[in-house]
Amino acid sequence: MSEVPLVAPAATAVESRRELSLGIAGATLAVTAWGTSGIIVRFIDMGAFALMAYRFLLYAIVMAVVLAARRTPVTRAGMRHSLWGGLSMAATAGLFITAAKFTTIANVTIMNALHVVVVSAVSALFFGERMRRRDVALAALAMGGVAVVALGSSGSENWSLGGDLAAVGALLGWSVYFFATRRAQRQVSTEEYTVCVAIYTGVLGLPLAALFGHDLSWPRGQDWMWLVVLAFGLGILGHNAMNWSLQHVPLWLASTLSLFTPVVASALAWLVLDEALTALQMIAMALVVVSLAMIVRNQSRPHSGEAPLTATARAGGGPT
Repeated sequence: MSEVPLVAPAATAVESRRELSLGIAGATLAVTAWGTSGIIVRFIDMGAFALMAYRFLLYAIVMAVVLAARRTPVTRAGMRHSLWGGLSMAATAGLFITAAKFTTIANVTIMNALHVVVVSAVSALFFGERMRRRDVALAALAMGGVAVVALGSSGSENWSLGGDLAAVGALLGWSVYFFATRRAQRQVSTEEYTVCVAIYTGVLGLPLAALFGHDLSWPRGQDWMWLVVLAFGLGILGHNAMNWSLQHVPLWLASTLSLFTPVVASALAWLVLDEALTALQMIAMALVVVSLAMIVRNQSRPHSGEAPLTATARAGGGPT
């Protein structure tokens, strides 16, 4: 009887942990970039939907040319597999902007944080990626911290049921995007998928801008500078990094890490825009950071005997 080599399982486990660590790093980079984007947007004199159209189309056109030059062009198959991701991204952006316009920012932020619950349920149901009890408790603490930060920044009487319903729609759209991205990237590369999603989002942003009366005229020189930063700096760091990470981390973990976005946005608004932060908000922000750090640490140090995240699970081949 030939001996079964013992090094292979250990090597597989090490490689799996390495991919998970890189995935966590990519998701953290993405949510940090998204938090920074909210500050950059303040410097651009454009309507929200016009900004959405220009930002995503600028990225899509340039990167499509780059992919074509590398002989890996955007294909009809790529566009087909990216359809749900593109539609959900466009819907999320449109509904989020609408919600922010018609209801309180606190309500929008808190409802958006609840996508962790939806994504975690989908992750467990379709991919068998279940959270440990301690991670559930830490995620709940982080969500509570986000709520405190949001409520402390509200101070607005602007509220409407329609705005809250739009926020719920954005929550569901963002959850669908995570699920659609995991599924699509079994058929299309991360780079092509990100470009296809940008095409859908940018094109759909045009009629939305017209519907809401946002000026689509050619941006000014300074606005172009910030658009380039959004599209190719923060855009590449954000969407590309997150799309790639969704192949290497559980959906619930990527979703939970996105709770870091409002912390980054609030901290930068305090530093750059001189927006006020109370002591309670700062404590809540620290609570979010510590909770997320502990979740990441738990993932990096699994319980003994726990099976690593396999390639099949990362690709979405778990229970359906």
